[in-house]
Order: sequence, then structure tokens, then C-alpha cells
Amino acid sequence: MSCAKKISLYGVLCALCLIFGYIETLIPVVYFIPGMKIGLANIIVLFALYRLGVGAAVMINAVRIALSAVLFGSVISLAFALCGGTLALLCMLGLKKADVFSVTAVSVCAAVAHNLGQIAVAAVMLSGYVYGFLPFLMISGAVCGLLTGVAGAVMIRRIRVEK
Repeated sequence: MSCAKKISLYGVLCALCLIFGYIETLIPVVYFIPGMKIGLANIIVLFALYRLGVGAAVMINAVRIALSAVLFGSVISLAFALCGGTLALLCMLGLKKADVFSVTAVSVCAAVAHNLGQIAVAAVMLSGYVYGFLPFLMISGAVCGLLTGVAGAVMIRRIRVEK
């Protein structure tokens, strides 16, 4: 793939991450747990990892986190997203490299890892008060990871990208 095509594709994928993140804020879901989100942008990160490779997934995830914080968040939201997103991506990388897990299983584990990262940040900021949310975030992370994993698997299966 030419450099111009690669830059264009990465730009489109980053834009899709931002669009999915914005759409997620419009979904009228009652969140009973602080920090609970569906994680639609992770569909794109999964796609990038499986179709474009580790470097693309890392870059798209980093750009998504930074731009989301600048456009829609704050320094505090950046800390949560950076810790959760990094832990989730590391989980994705390790499980994909093991080559024994389905895309959906990788997504579920990454969603749970993302919530663990966010709980760690919250625990530092709030002196451990947040651990009571952990079981609920693990369950919601698994459910949301399942949904995004199924969507990601469909996208990976249906869209081919030249490397």
C-alpha cells in the first residue's frame, strides 16, 4: 500500500473512531455505573489490529484517545482513557499473538482490561472508594466487549485491506 493510501486509510479509521465515540454519547442508555460505556470505537481498533497490524492499531488507538480528550473531554478524561485504552490494547496484542482466541474473546478481555485500567485511575484519584463498582464494571465490560467483538469480527471478515 502506498504511503498516501496508508495515511488516508488511517485518517478515515481515526475519524470513524471519533464518530463512533460521539454516537455513543447519543445512545439513550441509562448508565447505572460511572464510567460505563459501550466502546464502539474499539470495533475500529480491533479491525486495525487484525487487518493492518500492531503499528496501525497502536497509532489509531493513541490518536483516538488524544483527539477524543481534546474534542469531547478533559485532562481527567484523558487520564482515564489513556490508562484504560492502553491496558485494553496491550490485552488485545497479547491475546492476538497467542493465536488461540477468537476476535470476540479478545474484545471481551480487552473491555474488561479497559475497565480495570479506569478503576485503577479512579482509585488513585478517589483513594480506593471505587472498588465497589468493580464487579459491575467487569460484567458490563464483558457484555459490551461481546457486542463490539461480534461487530468487529463481522467487519474483519467482510472488509479486506491491501497491506
